[in-house]
Amino acid sequence: MSTAKITPAASVLSSTINDLGFGLRLPSYTILPNNFKQRCGSSQRRLCIMAKSSALNPLEVCAKASVTIPNKLGDCPFCQRVLLTMEEKHLPYDLKLVDFSNKPEWFLKINPEGKVPVVKLDEKWVADSDVITQSLEEKYPDPPLMTPAEKASIGSKIFSTFLGFLKSKDSTDGTEQALLNELSSLNDYIKENGPFINGSEISAADLSLGPKLYHMEIALGHYKNWSVPDSLPYVKSYMQSVFSRDSFVKTRALKEDVVAGWRPKVMG
Repeated sequence: MSTAKITPAASVLSSTINDLGFGLRLPSYTILPNNFKQRCGSSQRRLCIMAKSSALNPLEVCAKASVTIPNKLGDCPFCQRVLLTMEEKHLPYDLKLVDFSNKPEWFLKINPEGKVPVVKLDEKWVADSDVITQSLEEKYPDPPLMTPAEKASIGSKIFSTFLGFLKSKDSTDGTEQALLNELSSLNDYIKENGPFINGSEISAADLSLGPKLYHMEIALGHYKNWSVPDSLPYVKSYMQSVFSRDSFVKTRALKEDVVAGWRPKVMG
């Protein structure tokens, strides 16, 4: 496991902590969001956000470690969803990277199922990105990220159809068309309602869908030489809008990790 602490000025302050109550002493770094200036319209607003973040104790987050480069975030889209939520809410966090090839005992004590993400909230370890992001919204409502219920399921079938197409060995089995149908629905929706799912502002639904589209783009491009067709321009612009945000750039997996992470699904 490794940890990282980054200050707004991007300087690194080393310290040690008693990790997770198990007597381990590990380097700890607090990550503060990169997008202070982007999200603040004035110096006063900027100072308010910095004061808010400084007043909060960093949230402990366990996420998958990279399999290609040491001390880098791994390829879990559900971990990125949680980290995106924290970034967009300007919440500092201690990121603890878990080696999935050799899961440490302290991590299995936290979550015997051995899954990530896991976040410590109110002295309790919480698993499952749905539960975590909902809890973050309730505990830290500013800025609000909740997507209205009638819009929350937009694009929700894309990930499963992407997975079906990625695993398919038969070009005539309809899996590609199933994915294209879901992407076409998203394209039509964004055309009428975009640039994001909830309109002009990013919301929880985008933070869930964005990492999955990122995996789709990389995995299908690598394993099937496939990309979103030009006939779906609003899907392309949507992906670019999400992928280019500071919060996304900061929390995205390396392309090499995404390729490696999907290899067992493709080869198996």
